[in-house]
Amino acid sequence: MTSTVHIHIDGQALAVPTGSSVAAALAATPTGCARLSVSGEPRAPFCGMGICHECRVTIDGRRQLACQTVCRDGMRIDTATQRP
Repeated sequence: MTSTVHIHIDGQALAVPTGSSVAAALAATPTGCARLSVSGEPRAPFCGMGICHECRVTIDGRRQLACQTVCRDGMRIDTATQRP
């Protein structure tokens, strides 16, 4: 039996397998995106190794790379996929 951790992405609860990266959790959401580009295009994790910075999100109030961060129980992830 796989254990899970419970996180929130943009206020929505999500259970993911223990050991999942935040980028993998984002892929499980309807949009799969981390942010919008300056032209308004959705951006998703791309390189998976912290080089491209396409997966920048706010995790518990701090900007971090989703591909380099492992999900932990209670984590709050805010994407920048909504225009103010």
